[in-house]
Amino acid sequence: MNYFRIVLGKKHKFFTECRTQGYVGVDFGIDIDFKDDLPQNWRKFNQKYIPEYLARHPEASKIKAGLACGAIWTLSKFLETGDCVLCPDGSGQYHLGEITGDYSYIAGSTETHFLRHRRSINWLNITIDRSDMSEPLKNSSGSISTTCNLNKHADEIKRLIGSMSINQVVSNDVEVENASEFVLEEHLEDFLIKNWSQTDLANYYDIYEDEEFTGRQFGTDTGPIDILAISKNKKELLVIELKKGRASDRVVGQIQRYMGYIKDEIAESDQEVKGIIIAFDDDQRIRRALSVTNNIDFYRYKINFSLSQVE
Repeated sequence: MNYFRIVLGKKHKFFTECRTQGYVGVDFGIDIDFKDDLPQNWRKFNQKYIPEYLARHPEASKIKAGLACGAIWTLSKFLETGDCVLCPDGSGQYHLGEITGDYSYIAGSTETHFLRHRRSINWLNITIDRSDMSEPLKNSSGSISTTCNLNKHADEIKRLIGSMSINQVVSNDVEVENASEFVLEEHLEDFLIKNWSQTDLANYYDIYEDEEFTGRQFGTDTGPIDILAISKNKKELLVIELKKGRASDRVVGQIQRYMGYIKDEIAESDQEVKGIIIAFDDDQRIRRALSVTNNIDFYRYKINFSLSQVE
């Protein structure tokens, strides 16, 4: 089962309609019925429809076009019957529902304001209050992106809705070399996002963000990038990957695949793609691998901890 957060229109404007009529949806101003054109491969979908999005939104960047097409494909194809969806209503409550049907398209002019690309849903009589969420889940579910994968928080969501208790700290489908490092670096992503302006990277880069999308957990066809940033002059795209306790060879190969995707599918012709791996410990194996790799830097982070007596 997948767990996704879906925002139903800007400022949740379509939430009541979706709740009443039993569907979730996205739009992005693309008036095309994708029913017979939803390939299994996300890259094929983006290759075909990014130009369509840019034709309808000539002012948009290729990054935004890729995110919009990715959101449409995710809702239309990736989500399966039985998957769980969390939808905020704007009041701090997240309403849960279960996907019950395949993709459908509602025709309308480009001036019509509604969600064309839809999935039917059975709304459950269950809500989660944002105040009951852990800080990592708050940060993920509060992303401005229209769709957000919450699978890494599945155990917490299950616990919150009372269906089962947490089973393990690290899920079985993640290859982890150092479990304690993994848990620590799960929180590093949140810390980096919140304190970006205090890092050296902020002098040259901004985390990609616009009114609908964010560079946090930026989706690719080989998995989500931890953070995608863009230089202040818009000439560089920066892929940031946290080691998260994984084997060194795995994290180096992963960031190379992510950078390849950004270069091939997202970057404009005049944009360069660079990468950064961030880890807790110095790692000779990462150093060796990066010594023959261009455009990837290695950073370590440090944690300062102190106690002060209360007078």
